[in-house]
Amino acid sequence: MAYLATALQSFFTDYVHAQRNLSDNTIASYRDTWRLLIKHVCATTATSADRIRLEDIDRDEVTAFLDHLVNERANSAATRNARLIAFRVLVAHILPDHPEHAETIRRILTIPPAKTAKPLISYLNEDETEALLAAPDTGTWTGRRDQMMLALVINTGLRISELIGLANTSIHTGTSPYVECQGKGRKHRATPISAKTRDQMRVYLTERNCRPGSALFPGPHGNELSRDAIERWLAIHVRTAAESCPSIGAKHVTMHTLRHTTAMNLLHAGVDITVIALWLGHEQTSTTDVYLHADMATKKAALEKTRPPEVLPGTYTPDPGILTWLEAL
Repeated sequence: MAYLATALQSFFTDYVHAQRNLSDNTIASYRDTWRLLIKHVCATTATSADRIRLEDIDRDEVTAFLDHLVNERANSAATRNARLIAFRVLVAHILPDHPEHAETIRRILTIPPAKTAKPLISYLNEDETEALLAAPDTGTWTGRRDQMMLALVINTGLRISELIGLANTSIHTGTSPYVECQGKGRKHRATPISAKTRDQMRVYLTERNCRPGSALFPGPHGNELSRDAIERWLAIHVRTAAESCPSIGAKHVTMHTLRHTTAMNLLHAGVDITVIALWLGHEQTSTTDVYLHADMATKKAALEKTRPPEVLPGTYTPDPGILTWLEAL
């Protein structure tokens, strides 16, 4: 008889950290998945958490839990699929040590992911970007910090996790300015910054270095800002920006929206999609193809190349007398 608790302790202490060295976000996702499942099993059966056996976690139990996430917790299909991945990783890891549960594990591994819709990405246009950068109150230290933070993200497309991890020494403001960060999957990468952003950063660092801590964008006590704090400040600045640019108020703007904005700015500037993938730290260029789908200008340009010679270029405009013509039909 093998207990789930023993398998989980081995998984999180040995495999996750020592063997795979997974990121903190991935570990937290796996942890939360199993914590939710254990609570679900305890609530639906008479079994205590420490007495749950490996054979209790079968395909029917996992499927019931996934249905619980969707129907009772109102989780999205993407969240359901993320939880399913956490199950697959653990059961695949314990299979060599528990061949007696091979059939149960095989059936769990055959649970299909839910189909998910892929909405078009949201990004800021030029006017919305300018309004957002003008929103922070630069008469205060917090406002100057936030303006520099937003400008850097829009210039580089850093993920929020990468942004949080930046230190004062991560920025290089020499003749070829760039920012160093530890990207997704613990990959180290360097991203260039514009001359304008470099000049702004030099001024910012002069003030930042007089304050405690080493985080590039610190909180009140010099420690790095949390993910929630950054998103909360962003929401405040978006509301301020909406006063002068109403269109930004109609969008759901997150820090990842600014990353999308970087990609679309590069795409509109004619940068090749493979270069954009490298810029953003994508392992596969297919991940970056979403920006091609969202870019209406690129689609119009492609359509223009198929225009017959006798058709005038540009967007179709109906004849001024079209209403008269329709009424005469």
